[in-house]
Amino acid sequence: MSLKLGKLTTIVISSPQFAKEILHKHDQIFSYRTIPDSARAHDRYLFSIFWMPPISLQWRVLRRICATKVFSAQNIDATQVIREKKIQELLDFVKIKVKKVEAFCIDEVIFTTMLNILSNTLFSMDFARYASDKSQEFKNIVGGVSQEFGRPNVVDHFTILGLLDPQGVRSRMKIYLEKLITLFDGLVEERLKSRGLAMGSESNNNDVLDSVLNFMLEENSQITRSHVIRLLLDLFVAGIDTTSNMLEHAMTELLYNPEKFTKVREEIQQVLSKSSSGKLIEESNISKLPFLRAIVKETLRLHPPAPFLMPHKSNKDVEVCGYMIPKNSKIIVNLWGMGRDSSVWENPNEFLPERFLGSKIDFKGQYFELIPFGAGRRICPGLPMASRTIHIILASLLYHYDWKLMNEVKTSEDIDYLSENFGVTLHKTQSLLVIPMPNCGT
Repeated sequence: MSLKLGKLTTIVISSPQFAKEILHKHDQIFSYRTIPDSARAHDRYLFSIFWMPPISLQWRVLRRICATKVFSAQNIDATQVIREKKIQELLDFVKIKVKKVEAFCIDEVIFTTMLNILSNTLFSMDFARYASDKSQEFKNIVGGVSQEFGRPNVVDHFTILGLLDPQGVRSRMKIYLEKLITLFDGLVEERLKSRGLAMGSESNNNDVLDSVLNFMLEENSQITRSHVIRLLLDLFVAGIDTTSNMLEHAMTELLYNPEKFTKVREEIQQVLSKSSSGKLIEESNISKLPFLRAIVKETLRLHPPAPFLMPHKSNKDVEVCGYMIPKNSKIIVNLWGMGRDSSVWENPNEFLPERFLGSKIDFKGQYFELIPFGAGRRICPGLPMASRTIHIILASLLYHYDWKLMNEVKTSEDIDYLSENFGVTLHKTQSLLVIPMPNCGT
């Protein structure tokens, strides 16, 4: 579908076939970005791996840092102990709620877990405690960044209005980003001082901040402090928001489909009964849990974290499947529509994880029916860590506790837990209130 929105030609891609043409066959042409006005807050578009053109040296260096120093298999293995520790803290918090028979919003708890997993991976420190004002503050900031970026903005289509910022999108985005940039800049300054920069000594934290600073401090480095802070900001916001939203959607679907819950619980119990770790779920167990992996895929199909991906742009005129796409066109890949296309999926509006059992389809950018993390050179660099984190948190929550909704729900019409708000990421309209109960089988 081609739309003319102001001066901007927008092409909406809603089929796997066209998505493959755009993101694979013509990947180099369409790997550029249209820059929304909200990305101009604090000059984020100049230093962010999300927005820089793929031909720039800085983008290639930052991408290499992500691939080799942050999200390589070796580095993800090295941070497994962090995820295990934070998941145990999550289970301990739920255990307290079990004893008190208290309900809570599961999105807030999962958010805090992801917040501390990311903050320890990036900075070797916790950012917040469960049910704390600090956790809610971060949730408001991250949610605000997502909402402002996803908000339709007249300035993006009539650039002459940029100085006026009539909807206040850039102003609000500036406020949200300033809080994170100030925090991260302070942490960078503290780390540089602790290294004894004048003597060239290095830190022993071995976290992402250390790895990125090593690149920044190399002779003739193309990476500046501004690049470092924006990279940390990108990893932080994207890593927390998408993962926590996806996990909440998975829990919601399973509570509406108790037979799926029971089936995956039995699968986990069967695998752990044969495991040397006994009742402790490990990341190595995930490969032996096909139905759990199918649940994750089905959740990503129905509730893609970024329903339209990040916008792409063509850097020249190009013909795709008989259609001429003009230079500088904005390309939107409609994952939400593709996931509900009856020509691609049987019974597309139903939650049926079984459709993926025995299927080769995965979400790593090779099967264009399911590309929640994108594909090609702009694929989400954090996909390997997100995959591990999603599976292990979901498995732990499902296995160790039983769950019920705070209010008795017979049909989805009784209470609207499945409705969604669209932004750059997909948020549920209403938080999922749950009551955890002890699982006698664990």
